Amino acid sequence: MGAVQILIYFSALFFVVAVVVRALHYARTPVHMRWELYPVAHEKGRAHYGGSIFEESEWWTKPRQIDHVNELREMAAEILLLKGVRLHNRRLWVWSFPFHLGVYLLIGWLVLLLIGALTLPAGAAATEGWRRALVLLTAIAGFAGLGLTLIGALGLLLRRLGVDEMRKFNAPADYFNLLFFIVVVAVGLAVHASGDPDFTRLRLFLADVMALRPAAALATGTACEVVLASLLIAYMPLTRMFHFVAKYFLYHEVRWSDDPNPRGGRLEARLVQALNYGVSWRGPHIQSGKSWAEVATEDVE
Repeated sequence: MGAVQILIYFSALFFVVAVVVRALHYARTPVHMRWELYPVAHEKGRAHYGGSIFEESEWWTKPRQIDHVNELREMAAEILLLKGVRLHNRRLWVWSFPFHLGVYLLIGWLVLLLIGALTLPAGAAATEGWRRALVLLTAIAGFAGLGLTLIGALGLLLRRLGVDEMRKFNAPADYFNLLFFIVVVAVGLAVHASGDPDFTRLRLFLADVMALRPAAALATGTACEVVLASLLIAYMPLTRMFHFVAKYFLYHEVRWSDDPNPRGGRLEARLVQALNYGVSWRGPHIQSGKSWAEVATEDVE
């Protein structure tokens, strides 16, 4: 079994483990203080104007109605269309949207490749029409995904470099992440535009990888593409690009967290725990060495 094939197994396993470990870390962090940000997407009948059940008298005596459909709609708008970026930073959205759309297409492309790897090598004549449709869809998703990701990453990199306000908030790792994407998709485009435009070689290689059998040697360009893509997949969960998971906690545990805090409930226990944490910073109005409960209850002169 070749080194490239072993790298694929390692990268896939590392990606899964890293995502699970970091997601568990987020899930176990102390409860976040409520932001009181409205509208909350799951407030049935109130989300459109930013209301809350808490504005009603004796709200605790009334059943809560959760609008899961509207919550999913808001999630889809944020994930697929980057609604927040479009509303608050349209110039950034112009590049961020094609970048994310390209990444989504590349995920779909990988799924189609894997489906093809499982079915096409032994494809029967009776499935020829379906086989051709799968190959065509794979090619469309692959080239569209690679092209859009490249355009978006280049635009984001130039904007981060060219806008003074953005340079102040970017670490070297942010530039490296975009450069990494640019190199990977540029190599992929060059490899498949110059040869293997229907991804047949890559599909056959993945068939061997999924069957856990030694794969035939890859051409130099394809091997380079696979190595770079595998390294990128393993690298992503360790960076800010982990926001593809972190955003779930941002929305459900912070922005949309409006669970009531009944006496003796689980939320009250978590809040008490958070109030007992020590204050690790100081300012004119807060002294370190105290707990947050002490800070919150002390007299202010």
